Amino acid sequence: MPLARSLSVTSLSGLEEWDEEFDLEDAVLFEIAWEVANKVGGIYTVIQTKARLTAEEWGENYFLVGPYVESNVRTQVELIEPTNPVLKRTIDQMNASGCKIYFGRWLIEGSPYVVLIDVGFTAWSLDRWKRELWEHCGIGVPWFDREANDAVLFGFLTAWLLGEVTQSEESPHIVAHFHEWLAGLGLVLCRQRQLPIATIFTTHATLLGRYLCAGSVDFYNNLAQFNVDKEAGDRQIYHRYCLERAAAHCTHVFTTVSQITAIEAEHLLKRKPDIITPNGLNVKKFSAMHEFQNLHAQSKSRIQEFVRGHFYGHLDFNLDKCLFLFIAGRYEFSNKGADVFLEALARLNYLLRVNHSDVTVIAFFIMPARTNNFNVETLKGQAVRKQLWDTAQTVKERFGKKLYESLLVGQLPDVSKMLDKEDFTIMKRAIFATQRQSQPPVCTHNMLEDSSDPILSCVRRIGLFNSSSDRVKIIFHPEFLSSTSPLLPMDYEEFVRGCHLGVFPSYYEPWGYTPGTECTVMGIPSISTNLSGFGCFMEEHIADPSAYGIYILDRRYKGVDESCNQLTSFLFQFCKQSRRQRIIQRNRTERLSDLLDWRYLGRVRLPIPDMIFNRCRNVYLKDLACRCQTAGFRYPRPASVPPSPALSRHSSPHHSEAEDNEEDERYDEELEAEKDRVNIRQPYTMPVKNKVSAVLGANGDGEGDVNGDENGDGDEVTSEKN
Repeated sequence: MPLARSLSVTSLSGLEEWDEEFDLEDAVLFEIAWEVANKVGGIYTVIQTKARLTAEEWGENYFLVGPYVESNVRTQVELIEPTNPVLKRTIDQMNASGCKIYFGRWLIEGSPYVVLIDVGFTAWSLDRWKRELWEHCGIGVPWFDREANDAVLFGFLTAWLLGEVTQSEESPHIVAHFHEWLAGLGLVLCRQRQLPIATIFTTHATLLGRYLCAGSVDFYNNLAQFNVDKEAGDRQIYHRYCLERAAAHCTHVFTTVSQITAIEAEHLLKRKPDIITPNGLNVKKFSAMHEFQNLHAQSKSRIQEFVRGHFYGHLDFNLDKCLFLFIAGRYEFSNKGADVFLEALARLNYLLRVNHSDVTVIAFFIMPARTNNFNVETLKGQAVRKQLWDTAQTVKERFGKKLYESLLVGQLPDVSKMLDKEDFTIMKRAIFATQRQSQPPVCTHNMLEDSSDPILSCVRRIGLFNSSSDRVKIIFHPEFLSSTSPLLPMDYEEFVRGCHLGVFPSYYEPWGYTPGTECTVMGIPSISTNLSGFGCFMEEHIADPSAYGIYILDRRYKGVDESCNQLTSFLFQFCKQSRRQRIIQRNRTERLSDLLDWRYLGRVRLPIPDMIFNRCRNVYLKDLACRCQTAGFRYPRPASVPPSPALSRHSSPHHSEAEDNEEDERYDEELEAEKDRVNIRQPYTMPVKNKVSAVLGANGDGEGDVNGDENGDGDEVTSEKN
């Protein structure tokens, strides 16, 4: 049996026994990931957002290690000489041995140091290192898998770098944190070579899990039954799976980002994570509540401008009663829940029509796919919109000049003479230009595989073609958003702020930055599932998530049709909310952002220092398992109950067209905000000496019990209401 299949925490200790009086000031943290200064997916966001807090804790002793990608380095990294003498000698020695190692500062918040490794420059060593990997670990990597080849090069170079650092006479105590299988080989080699390094491995999603879910299997109900070796082999990823599983078994501390992924890792990687470390963001709090509401209004107006152009000639709905929904992420049709969302939209369209609703829903699908250019009809729509705007400005200037001259001579203007024939001619030509014979396009680009595209095929099946009779419109934008786009010139963050609801009915979502975290931080309600890490986290911490604008769709215990009906119900209830109710809900959603702040999430990382150093000394405390469990507290339900028409009570905002003028409304925003501030614990400030607890980039309070006991007397301080 290959070595990679049988390694465990205790089988390769490879570590000197450090004294009880270990000085944490001499510790150095290396954080290794393929997405350091190299955006590929969500791990980039994880590392980027927590870099500032980690740099604050570790100071000059924090180094990120990633691949050298020239196009990214030009815009994101300032190359400098290494400041650490040990690291400078190591880089010089490696460069003299035929490598290319760069050192600099990553130009993000915190400006952390980065060590960038040019894997392509040492490709001449690939065959030799593959042979060594087979001889020592029993893992063979095929020649045609370029991504795995890069992982081999990156892993051996990372282990070389860390090995050189440990050989120095004034070598510090080293903690190395590896992310995902692409960086995991470096961890395996460090343990195989018995380097005196404390290791952490974090899996954000298992390889096999992602492949299995993409294959439309009943994944979560059959986790225990999968023959993992056969399934990985059938999908030609067995070598990748071995690298991932070896890293999970070799590391001293194994972490993952959510409870749902922990269950998955336990069955597929055959090791239960030691601790769950949810992902967070750097939360920017506004000094006044209305500030983020103003940002929503500004961004919404820009989306409305795009909609005016896209639906020119068929703009027969009221934009003030138009709701913008969106789904975004990798183009994984089933995993991301686009199939369920489309089916729910078809059912929502029927409900809105039979109930004669005056609300129009526009659903955006922001998922990158293979295209060759913008759709001509879509570009024409934006050009027509701009032409109409220019025409209106021209007529307005002529009208204003005549009005000004009339007032100058002390006469009231004759309205019948304010617009002459030329003005009417200009306006008539503009109106005729808006006529179109076809329906507004569903897709904004020309798709290379239009006939087989999953979203477009589903749209044809459900018959949502943006016709005038439809109350639900669909816009498929198969590119990531950019402020330089000639079509929809908005960054993703700005676009999210302008929408009313994010819909993410994912079947496979280990955590979900896009599905919920970013929406919540921006104060935008969202729909998630109980199969996503974010959804499970919110269910655990909030007594009634829907009251705070977090709707949790059941996709674990319900069939597809039942889940579609539940999602349709969520959407229909949201459409019945009034503008005031949506404002109240956004306020509540934004107040949840403290839950997702890296500083708050530090409390679940407090056991990590003990776990690392106790395991490095092969000392296992009997109560370690107890300390690894953080006692969750829950946001109580707001006193005014969720702002939903179906659940309204006397103390909640009433569903009324005249509600904005109601002075007897029993809702005080400041009072509600104060209650929520009391209910959530403020982020802790960790003592500077306890650096290792910032290994995963969060602050925490070193005093008291891990379970939130700020007094240290065993009585948990919490505000929990049912």
